[in-house]
Amino acid sequence: MSRSNPLQESRTARLGLVLLALAYVGLVLLIPLGAVFAEAFAEGIGAWYAAITEPDALSAIRLTLLVAAIAVPLNLVFGIAAAWAIAKHDFRGKAFLTTLIDLPFSVSPVVAGLIFILLFGGQGWFGPLLQDSGLQIIFALPGMVLATIFVTFPFIAREVIPLMEEQGKSDEEAALTLGASGWQLLWHVTLPNVRWGLLYGVLLANARAMGEFGAVSVVSGHIRGETNTMPLQVEVLYNEYNFVAAFAVASLLALLALVTLALKSYLEWRHRDVLAARGH
Repeated sequence: MSRSNPLQESRTARLGLVLLALAYVGLVLLIPLGAVFAEAFAEGIGAWYAAITEPDALSAIRLTLLVAAIAVPLNLVFGIAAAWAIAKHDFRGKAFLTTLIDLPFSVSPVVAGLIFILLFGGQGWFGPLLQDSGLQIIFALPGMVLATIFVTFPFIAREVIPLMEEQGKSDEEAALTLGASGWQLLWHVTLPNVRWGLLYGVLLANARAMGEFGAVSVVSGHIRGETNTMPLQVEVLYNEYNFVAAFAVASLLALLALVTLALKSYLEWRHRDVLAARGH
């Protein structure tokens, strides 16, 4: 009676799992991504270029970049401050703050947009006060920035907190004994130790900020050429049956995803090299 080879069965099972994973990734990710580019260039590169240089598309691109350029640096400051407080200090309410950081992961972006409507809309809690002051939050850039900040602010903090906790407080305590100030600790000790995780978090936050649809859709007002970001512009063009233009703008977002993936892989590779050099 022949006995099966456990090693051979293990290799067969591993090969099966790899093939299953590749098939799933191809079906769910690669084929749809390829379809986006195929539709975008269906009428040639000239039609694609015309679609992305059309005035409304350029306005959407500029607005998307502007919203991300405001939201990501603000989240960077918050992420560093929150991570430093949670990882390096003990205080009452620490667990509650950690829970709040994760809140946007569990709240629908559409609900987040509705919250800002409730707060700053014309009939909202602060709406009359804002109108009397001549300030417009909803259906304008400030509301879109607030919505984007809400959905993206966990990314940086969540990448940096585990790194700071893993490193402990010994480096900071040593620097303090040598007379370093708080800012010197931050710039010369803490941040250099977490720079790769910090860059990774910024990268993810930026990708989410540029691709956000739900929360921004609620607060933007869909004013064409004024408050439409790239995802909203894709929806408008698709609803108008202008499929080539819709997929052309979508292809820019897809390119952003590919660039994000490449940079993510590079940062992970660099981080592994740093850990290997330190003997971890």
